Order: sequence, then structure tokens, then C-alpha cells
Amino acid sequence: MNILSIETSCDETSLAIIEANGGLSSPKFKIKKLLTASQIETHRPFGGVVPNLAKREHQKNLPLLFKKLVGKRSPTSKTRMSDFPDIDLLAVTTGPGLEPCLWQGIEFAKKIQKEHFPKAKIIPTNHLHGHMYSFLLPQKNSRFYFLDSRFFPTIQLLVSGGHTILLLMESLTKYKKLGETRDDAAGEAFDKVARMLGLPYPGGPEIEGLAKKYRSPTSIEFPRPMIHDKNYDFSFSGLKTAVLYYLQSQTNADYTQKNADKLPRKSASSPRKSAAAVAAAFQEAVIDVLTAKTLRAAKEYNAKSVILSGGVAANQALRKSFQLSTKNLQLNFLSADKKFQGDNAAMIAVAGYIAYLKKRKYPLKAVGTLDV
Repeated sequence: MNILSIETSCDETSLAIIEANGGLSSPKFKIKKLLTASQIETHRPFGGVVPNLAKREHQKNLPLLFKKLVGKRSPTSKTRMSDFPDIDLLAVTTGPGLEPCLWQGIEFAKKIQKEHFPKAKIIPTNHLHGHMYSFLLPQKNSRFYFLDSRFFPTIQLLVSGGHTILLLMESLTKYKKLGETRDDAAGEAFDKVARMLGLPYPGGPEIEGLAKKYRSPTSIEFPRPMIHDKNYDFSFSGLKTAVLYYLQSQTNADYTQKNADKLPRKSASSPRKSAAAVAAAFQEAVIDVLTAKTLRAAKEYNAKSVILSGGVAANQALRKSFQLSTKNLQLNFLSADKKFQGDNAAMIAVAGYIAYLKKRKYPLKAVGTLDV
């Protein structure tokens, strides 16, 4: 089965053609083509994603990427490329995300179905399921995992710019939410702290890069919100505020992100005045909370595997923490390759395939607050 997938939930325009087979018991995916247009440079001057600009960029990028995807000739023309596959499904993200952006992908899916793929079925696809199932995509150093009692139950941490969710998965399609953030998502906290430090958008890679420059044990101690709470919810707004108060204490009482340049980017005479030390301490606090809660859930539910997914999963320090911790507990650890951690159409194809097999039915409309 060949799937053409479309992802436009936020600031990445992505199209893919994926070959899927194996059913729910042993799904396998081959990436025939994956194209993604980033909007980072468009939104960077504003310090975050501007919905109307993102919508405009999707509108511009979708036909350009589609042309590259299918080649110079139309896939329905008599002279079409012989290697262009028949498309069985059109998987398109319908939520959650920015609704003006989601609508661009939905309308484009309708357009190409009508003009090029009249036999293909449109599958409205949950963006969060894309992250959830991204571990099924091909990996460079992959080990084969049987999706049965040797693999399940598993605990999955889905951590991104908009979500921080802990899931118990009893099978590929049977799962329940154990907890989620009560305020800021982890990725959102990274972006906000980055702005406090005067770092450009997106903040996650900037914080990670700056933290690497601070090699000594940090002398700054930030709180680990809810780390000892019995539930599996998260909260990062208090940690964000603690960073702000610390920065105020190190500069002026009227500290704002506009005078963030008063905090040195690199080493300083006092580590407490180093932006790198702040970044390292903040990142360490977030990782401690995410790791502790995930592993506690794994122990409580006798998990055999742990999955890390979402854009924040690309953070090397977080991945290392999970790799070491799961190894100590003799748990399988899975996470998609870094190139599949962020928003991309390949993961939407995977989620669309599973939705098709399960006969999941979502309305073909943008739902910005769609849950997992």
C-alpha cells in the first residue's frame, strides 16, 4: 500500500510517499520520498510562530513540494514517470495544531485527490499519533522488536513544543493517558527560557547548544516541579519563573528579555553569571523530571519498553538520560531517528496507515485541540 501524506500542523510543510505493509501485527514502512520545507527563518524575527505567516508559507510551499514529489510530469498524465507509485491513501494532519495551517493541508489533500488521485481515500490523521508511532519508521541502527508480549506493555513519553504526555501502551492501538502537563509543555518552556536568555527561535536547540558549553557541574539549582508527586502530571511554568527570578537577581531588578545581553553567553568570572550555566541548569531540571516520572511509571506498570517521542526527543542529553536509565532497568528503549523527531509527513503516513487499519474515523476538518 502506498500512502501520500501531508503535514501542516505548525511551521513545517512536509509531504511524503511511504510504502506500508504488514498490518497491525507487524507494520513495516519504506520511505520512498520525504520533503520538508522549514519556516524557521520566517518566524525567527518574531521569536515564535506567527499563525498567519505560517498559513501563508504552507499555501506557498505545498504546490512546490508536490511538484518535486511527483516530478516534472503529472502523475495522471499519459507520459507520467513509470516509477511513480499508485497512491492508495492520502493521510493528512487534521489536528491538533494551528487551525489556519491545518486547513491548508486539508484543502490541498482534497485538491490533489480530485485532480490526481481520485481512487485514493483521504485519511484524517491525528498529529499526536504521528509522534506516537514514529518509532516504527526505519532506523539506521534498528533492532527488530516483536509487537507482542515481549514488547508490551510500554511507557511512552511524548514531549514537544505543544505537548508533554505520558502514555501506557498495552498494544499498538490500546493505550491510555497517565498524565500530561498542567501548563507549559516542556518544549514551550525551552522556547521561553531561550527568549529570556536572548537566544533565537527555536529555543530548544539553542538551549541545548549553549548548555554544552558549560562543562563544569552547575552551581545553580532550579526546582524539579512535581517530581515527587504521586501522579504523572507535569508542570513547567514554575521552573520557567524560577529562571526569570534568577536572571533578575544576577542583573537588575527590572530584568527583561530585552536586556538579556547583560548575561554573558560564554564563560564568565563567576559561573553564576554565565548564560551557559543557566541553560545547563534549566535543561538538567527538565530532564530530571521527565526521566524520573517516566521510569516510575515503567516500574509501576511493569513495562518492558520505554518510548521517547516528539520534537524535544531530539535533545541529546534527554536521549542519553533515557538510554542510561532504561539500560539500568533492563528495559527496551525506542526512539525514532532524530530526523523523524520533529514534525514530518513520514510519521503522518504511519499514523494514517494504522488509523486506516483500525477504521478510526476523524472528521475531515481542522481541530486545533484534538487530543491523543
